[in-house]
Amino acid sequence: MNRILMAAPLMTIALILGVMGYALFNNKGGIDPQVGQPVPALPLRDFPGGEGDFDPAMVEGPYLLNFWASWCPPCVVEHPLLQELHDQGVPIMGVVYKDEPADANRFLNRLGDPFAALAADEEGRVGFELGVTGPPETFLVDADGIVRARWRGAVTDQVWVSVFEDEWNAAGGAPVDVRQLPSLGAPASAS
Repeated sequence: MNRILMAAPLMTIALILGVMGYALFNNKGGIDPQVGQPVPALPLRDFPGGEGDFDPAMVEGPYLLNFWASWCPPCVVEHPLLQELHDQGVPIMGVVYKDEPADANRFLNRLGDPFAALAADEEGRVGFELGVTGPPETFLVDADGIVRARWRGAVTDQVWVSVFEDEWNAAGGAPVDVRQLPSLGAPASAS
């Protein structure tokens, strides 16, 4: 009996370590509660200086929903890739997250505007509804308004290939030549 009592704590620790090891090594990216769910109605305002009305329902086919800000260094990093995706026909709906309109417009004037339309989320309430932790954050939304993929952080060529490409193709998105994405293949041409 004493042996069982002495072994019980060790067996408990071994069981906990086994469960933790299984969870750690069998993690397939985790389960995102937004993926597979419809995008909720977004109470957004049109962004001053934006091109076009922010109405994702007007987009035919899938689109990217990108939360960004001028004060966000990773947003600068992902911007050339977003511009190349835009140039290849990927509709990107931009949400200016907790930023001043003048600062965001200067950012776009300096780096280019890859967005089909822009909306403002000055207080971050819409981001909160979608579980946005901070910019940049990008959602791939299919033609039925269902979130198919999500990425927290700068979208790079590697992120496009590993997170978005298969879902984009499955959703019937416009073909994307990954060789033209910045840093994966030939440098993107300036247009």
